Amino acid sequence: MKLTVVSAGLSTPSSTRLLADRLAESARDELAAKGRAPSTEVVELRELAGDIANHLVTGFPPPRLSAAIDAVTAADGLIVVTPVFAASYSGLFKSFFDVIDPDALSGKPVLIAATGGTARHSLALEHAVRPLFAYLRAVVVPTAVFAASEDWGSGGDEYTEGLPGRVRRAGVELATLMAARPVGEEPEDDVTVLERQLADLRFD
Repeated sequence: MKLTVVSAGLSTPSSTRLLADRLAESARDELAAKGRAPSTEVVELRELAGDIANHLVTGFPPPRLSAAIDAVTAADGLIVVTPVFAASYSGLFKSFFDVIDPDALSGKPVLIAATGGTARHSLALEHAVRPLFAYLRAVVVPTAVFAASEDWGSGGDEYTEGLPGRVRRAGVELATLMAARPVGEEPEDDVTVLERQLADLRFD
């Protein structure tokens, strides 16, 4: 079983990469509890920016970009994390998924997440990122995780669930979808998979 993480952070270190790592850890822990031991590969889009631009112009992916595309399309589950700019995903994030075959993510479990300076940007996940992966016919988990600057180190309060709780919930949802189908088995109809797998999600 393979888990691929796509991070579109632009700096080093990056809060986008930090969130991606926490989500991956949560999903791996849940998969381990289910008796699965996934391999994990991280795709840092910052390192592929030039290759993505060249591919958009020439139509031919350089070797590093080709390997990254293969890692995404061959994964049993994806975690994708973008910084939010101008109330939407970053151009680098969108450009990467523009060079992937539109049918390659059909039926694939995907956890979407984003980072931003203020919680006012959190709806970008629902009005921009989720529709993108719905168009690609991926199976997007119910919980989308947004981390604003003030979320780091926050445990939440009696009215809201803090970032660690949201990370755990999203990781459980992704792991449940990934573990629902035996590795190597051909996917069923997308709608059937979504209805059955999401109906199986249970939380204490």
